[in-house]
Amino acid sequence: MTVRVRLGLVFGFAIGAGVAVQGRINGALGARLHDGIAAATISFGTGLLVLAVGFAVSGRLRDGARQVRRALSEGVLRPWQLLGGLCGAFFVACQGLTVATIGVTAFTVATVAGQLLSSLVVDRLGLSPSGRTPVTGVRLIAAVLGVLAVLAAGFGPGTAVSGGLSVPDALRDAPTALLIVLPALAGIGLAWQQAVNGKVGAVGGPFSAAMINFCVGLGALLVLAAAVRATVGGSAQFPTEPWLYVGGLIGVAFIALAALTVRWIGVLLLGLTSVAGQLLFALVLDLITPTSAGLSATAIIGCVLTLVAVGVATRSRS
Repeated sequence: MTVRVRLGLVFGFAIGAGVAVQGRINGALGARLHDGIAAATISFGTGLLVLAVGFAVSGRLRDGARQVRRALSEGVLRPWQLLGGLCGAFFVACQGLTVATIGVTAFTVATVAGQLLSSLVVDRLGLSPSGRTPVTGVRLIAAVLGVLAVLAAGFGPGTAVSGGLSVPDALRDAPTALLIVLPALAGIGLAWQQAVNGKVGAVGGPFSAAMINFCVGLGALLVLAAAVRATVGGSAQFPTEPWLYVGGLIGVAFIALAALTVRWIGVLLLGLTSVAGQLLFALVLDLITPTSAGLSATAIIGCVLTLVAVGVATRSRS
């Protein structure tokens, strides 16, 4: 195992930890606003503001953006490779539209299943900067173990919905199978997002990839939030606690880190390590700042299974 692969595994766990922390913060903000999409829009907006300040004061970051423009004009990058942020917006929209009906467990399992199985295809096609990686039996077993780990973790307490939207009238009578398909598609999009952001990051640096990701995602979320506000109505009372608004800063860190890490370990291993980091750090958060659900044995089993999946995938890559 090379030094970069080892470092990539550590970064993957760190990305998952960041996702867990951001999820707790954005969930609390969404609960206060009674609107999960509004909370995500604020998170994207604050992240983009932080990036804009960074690009304004750093010539190195601006040079990375110029390299991305040059790569587009020369055909090294395609315009569709800049649309990774749409997948993040679609994920948030699916969360707001389906979690209230199918529950957190079904949503998470469908998303992770879509992400990990899609990662096999994305790696096979060579869409990420890490190049082509064949689909082997060992890699397939690792992906299935990752899905089973999330399924096991989800069978404990703590699946209450908070911060989401009420189910739209058009979806109240929709078949459950259809509502499961939406988060699965969102998971597929997450794998593609990591791949194309990695391509952009390989050209202009990870923060250029994060900047484009946040611009595209925020634009989509603003349109969606406006549509929701027009149909649902109501006005939000914004909380004053500063910590509720740092989710965007955390998002900048793990999006940029993912754009770098995917070059070293590929999309599947990045997905597995981030899921493992997310579950492990969620356990830490439950110990440090416990919720009403408490710590469950199934969550611990899920964490162990994800670590096994990471080990299997790492062995396959080696």
